[in-house]
Amino acid sequence: MADGTRVAYAVTGSGPALVVAPGWLSHLELDWSIPAQRLFHESLSSGRTLVRYDRPGCGLSDPYAGPRSIEHELATLAAVVDALALDRFDLFGWSLGAPVAARWAADHPGSVARLVLYGGWATGSAIGDEASRTHVLGLLASHWGLGSDVLTELFAPDADPGTRRVQAQYQRAASSADTAVALLELAYSIDVSTSLPRVTAPTLVLHREKDRAAPQAQGRLLAERIPGARYVELAGRSHLPAMGDSRAVADQIRRFLQLRPLRAAAPIGLTLRQAEVAALVAQGLTNREVAERLHISERSAESHVERIRQRLGFRSRTQLAAWYVAQHAP
Repeated sequence: MADGTRVAYAVTGSGPALVVAPGWLSHLELDWSIPAQRLFHESLSSGRTLVRYDRPGCGLSDPYAGPRSIEHELATLAAVVDALALDRFDLFGWSLGAPVAARWAADHPGSVARLVLYGGWATGSAIGDEASRTHVLGLLASHWGLGSDVLTELFAPDADPGTRRVQAQYQRAASSADTAVALLELAYSIDVSTSLPRVTAPTLVLHREKDRAAPQAQGRLLAERIPGARYVELAGRSHLPAMGDSRAVADQIRRFLQLRPLRAAAPIGLTLRQAEVAALVAQGLTNREVAERLHISERSAESHVERIRQRLGFRSRTQLAAWYVAQHAP
């Protein structure tokens, strides 16, 4: 950036660029330690070059103790775009990244081919009331551990307890308490309502119907103020796009970007055979029983289980089974 701050970014997949403006907190490396996060990102990088970044003060980017503003957010996005020499790209902003992405699209109309906004808002002051905002900020400042636990319950109620625990740890590893508070203050104060009519890119606005972190009315407002935008309300309660029914989010985005549908026969990131093995492990079958059921050798079954665990970052069959059940919960 102009002040010398280094911004970390990661590039996966191939094809036209899809740049992701991140939510409240992020950590590029730890993203891959949470299977739900990694699988969601992989679903978007099939047919696109997915570009993710950590804003200063978060994750792998340089520390930053300066003021937080939408101008600083835009400068961070500009640094990533310039580093990759991107002239035109699709832009996906979620949570705090949604108003940032909308403002970028308004200010740089020639650079954005398509715009996707998820779980966002036009006016941050509409998130809760003043008393609740003050309470949350105070909790984060005084008890970062407890505060991250509370917000994880709010952000990912559809996730299993193990995933929520890991997500809370992820947030604490992604930033300091001071940074978390400063970014949440920015989220509450940001206002892009006057910029929205200037957005010219085709726009898809996604919002979950029972999202308690971002008001549905604000998602609808984004769509109403952006000319020609399409609003889609999805089932679910989770604010984080990778939690809950992430497949529905990915499908909507891929359809809007005119990408091929993901293969529905297997969970994202697994081959058909691996999906079969995972299903049997979730039923409590041993490697020998899996082998007998699939008419393969026991060694092959063991190899499949090991590759699945490595692929998803799990340490045990129990974690694998719990993940599979959560992915297929009704």
